[in-house]
Amino acid sequence: VKLWASAFGGEIKSIAAKYSGSQLLQKKYKEYEKDVAIEEIDGLQLVKKLAKNMEEMFHKKSEAVRRLVEAAEEAHLKHEFDADLQYEYFNAVLINERDKDGNFLELGKEFILAPNDHFNNLPVNISLSDVQVPTNMYNKDPAIVNGVYWSESLNKVFVDNFDRDPSLIWQYFGSAKGFFRQYPGIKWEPDENGVIAFDCRNRKWYIQAATSPKDVVILVDVSGSMKGLRLTIAKQTVSSILDTLGDDDFFNIIAYNEELHYVEPCLNGTLVQADRTNKEHFREHLDKLFAKGIGMLDIALNEAFNILSDFNHTGQGSICSQAIMLITDGAVDTYDTIFAKYNWPDRKVRIFTYLIGREAAFADNLKWMACANKGFFTQISTLADVQENVMEYLHVLSRPKVIDQEHDVVWTEAYIDSTLPQAQKLTDDQGPVLMTTVAMPVFSKQNETRSKGILLGVVGTDVPVKELLKTIPKYKLGIHGYAFAITNNGYILTHPELRLLYEEGKKRRKPNYSSVDLSEVEWEDRDDVLRNAMVNRKTGKFSMEVKKTVDKGKRVLVMTNDYYYTDIKGTPFSLGVALSRGHGKYFFRGNVTIEEGLHDLEHPDVSLADEWSYCNTDLHPEHRHLSQLEAIKLYLKGKEPLLQCDKELIQEVLFDAVVSAPIEAYWTSLALNKSENSDKGVEVAFLGTRTGLSRINLFVGAEQLTNQDFLKAGDKENIFNADHFPLWYRRAAEQIPGSFVYSIPFSTGPVNKSNVVTASTSIQLLDERKSPVVAAVGIQMKLEFFQRKFWTASRQCASLDGKCSISCDDEPYNAFLSAVKWIMTELVWFLVEFNLCSWWHSDMTAKAQKLKQTLEPCDTEYPAFVSERTIKETTGNIACEDCSKSFVIQQIPSSNLFMVVVDSSCLCESVAPITMAPIEIRYNESLKCERLKAQKIRRRPESCHGFHPEENARECGGAPSLQAQTVLLLLPLLLMLFSR
Repeated sequence: VKLWASAFGGEIKSIAAKYSGSQLLQKKYKEYEKDVAIEEIDGLQLVKKLAKNMEEMFHKKSEAVRRLVEAAEEAHLKHEFDADLQYEYFNAVLINERDKDGNFLELGKEFILAPNDHFNNLPVNISLSDVQVPTNMYNKDPAIVNGVYWSESLNKVFVDNFDRDPSLIWQYFGSAKGFFRQYPGIKWEPDENGVIAFDCRNRKWYIQAATSPKDVVILVDVSGSMKGLRLTIAKQTVSSILDTLGDDDFFNIIAYNEELHYVEPCLNGTLVQADRTNKEHFREHLDKLFAKGIGMLDIALNEAFNILSDFNHTGQGSICSQAIMLITDGAVDTYDTIFAKYNWPDRKVRIFTYLIGREAAFADNLKWMACANKGFFTQISTLADVQENVMEYLHVLSRPKVIDQEHDVVWTEAYIDSTLPQAQKLTDDQGPVLMTTVAMPVFSKQNETRSKGILLGVVGTDVPVKELLKTIPKYKLGIHGYAFAITNNGYILTHPELRLLYEEGKKRRKPNYSSVDLSEVEWEDRDDVLRNAMVNRKTGKFSMEVKKTVDKGKRVLVMTNDYYYTDIKGTPFSLGVALSRGHGKYFFRGNVTIEEGLHDLEHPDVSLADEWSYCNTDLHPEHRHLSQLEAIKLYLKGKEPLLQCDKELIQEVLFDAVVSAPIEAYWTSLALNKSENSDKGVEVAFLGTRTGLSRINLFVGAEQLTNQDFLKAGDKENIFNADHFPLWYRRAAEQIPGSFVYSIPFSTGPVNKSNVVTASTSIQLLDERKSPVVAAVGIQMKLEFFQRKFWTASRQCASLDGKCSISCDDEPYNAFLSAVKWIMTELVWFLVEFNLCSWWHSDMTAKAQKLKQTLEPCDTEYPAFVSERTIKETTGNIACEDCSKSFVIQQIPSSNLFMVVVDSSCLCESVAPITMAPIEIRYNESLKCERLKAQKIRRRPESCHGFHPEENARECGGAPSLQAQTVLLLLPLLLMLFSR
């Protein structure tokens, strides 16, 4: 077996080395060693520099938003409300629509649209904005028409912002009245039901900018009078309130009749963070509520006030606004004694009351409760009334911020852009487009209404996460290095292991994709040292051994990572950089002239990583059509002086182009030699350098390639992109220098890709202890060709007469190979079916997301196996019932392969096979409760506007009987005066 392994290893390495040109390339880099300076990366300085770059980029976006705020507030200040205003505007739904006579519809005038590559080739108008109005609102309502009229002045600022910063994408103004002005203008298409449900006031960027963080207790009346439709409306009201809560908010829900019923009993007496997971958990429990008994509101109010007080004293929660949301069909009392005890005279806990149903018998009491506690009262008669009425409380919570005139800049967590149906289609076609939004509130500056704190709306602009990645020089991070950013709550803004979809190709996003905690992907940091330091905006270094999966979770690399981190000033984000020890800590600078580098760069077989930022092609519209390679050529020739490029990276690209240029002639000579590769077993050779430069050579016609997708743009795993180096490059870098790594692609689609073998090896510079990997080369060959070489090697024998006692032609050996092939097929389909993730549970088990038909994620464990390369060979026996099955395992030299030979004469059917079937982890109720209660360290937003002494709280939903209750309101104040 050792002879077979050695013969096969030598033969296949010889072929791989010859066709890949690895020895030639190693020699060429060796020749240039005197022109190379090897340097160690200073991780701390690198992360600080990257954070500074991001800070500047974020600042440009926030300044664009600030200009919009100033323009909007100035325009509103000059405008006087006109109830009879007649004004034609571009309605985003009606533009370019005609009636049966061919005339443009009202509000649907001609609006020129043209595809624009900067906006994903969607038809847009970069000269004008247009206006979207939700379907449930009247698009000629006087309040909307007036708002549209004065906000028309934003058009000029939209265009000016885009001229200043051509990397900007969507800019917009979301009005407190409900309309949404968007630039560039675009046509909105209704859904299949003819409805556009989008309401800008429900979006996180609007709510975060309009209000401060809040602690909320929701009280739901489940007494007998709430049966039927009323309870249904109440549940929908609670659900709508949850929609308005974000990751900086905390809440709990208590149902009450003659007793208190926590919707989640585990969270008795406390509040929980309003992240998506927790909100969905509570929504599920809402369905279990049923109405019976008598409503004892006094008990519920006492409990709510006590929770808010106790939680506030723990130092958890928002430590800002506090509110009680009361959802009921009536109240028999005003409960002023309770308010006097807990809330007066400061009234820091606002009371919002929602009267369910058409009856108004108890409306006065509910109105009084809201008005006496700086809240708001509203009546909800039907399900259609829910959303609009729930939104009213946001305007009340925004008052203190408006009176303070604090234009706080807010940034959202990362989310998938799917506002427009067109954007949703883009997500389906090209994959998710991850965004963050920067937003600021717009206030009324009219002096006569200052105490009312009138919020006009919110302006914002989207920032694609890929824009952040462009500021990160991937070539300095190395083969396994990466950058990542998190929010103040510890959630990932960007990270290579952030997986948005359940299954690739299925286009079904995970419901909690926007609130994935850093600890879920950097799982080895079990004490959250790295996470907590970043949340607390510290600057420093942290190291640990990690297990990283590649090839979509099918293979594992074990390495030591050094993490460097710092904060991004002016934002709630922190930035981290991971550098792998060894070759990942070094890079080198090569020295060639621009003339010789440019000559070799212009070879037609040269390509560069288009997702890397060699030159900034977004700054000027005339550069947006350029590929990175085209931009570099223009820059070097001095034909585009306005192009901004990374001079250091380009110098390294020129060096790689010069050193790797001879391999093209070498490959050509092999292709022209008809005696070489006569059976066309080797199909393609390829090269990649650490600067993202690639060269590819075909030894067969393009139409004859077995794997047509290999190295194409859609083959994300095997090309350079913003997240990672190619898979064959990453795996080769972890092999012993000079050895090849072989792999078979797993076929998941209708076309079988598993009948090719990829072989690759790394090219290293050797300088004492420093050995940076500078490139990787490889080939792809037919599986049948690879197997034929294997059969030939396995027939060789050491016996003097040349006769083999056993060979791969023998029946027992063929039976074994058939069994192995079946096992491997089953294993591949298992991997595909369960979509293994890279979250490991322990040294020998891994954590994954197992999908059920309902796409419900659950924790699972499965075994993982890593070979010990120091063990060259081993033998053993498996004891069966009446025989012993022997086996031999031999490492194949210069490769990642093992030869396994098994004596198949012993069937050994009683021994259970080792499988990788996942096991679901089931948590008992106690552990589930602890997981719910557990709150990781987070950092609160820096600004808080919970209340303001000058606030005019008289506008509280209307209170015709309020005068009758004035004495009750003043009673606690009078008592206080007398007591003094």
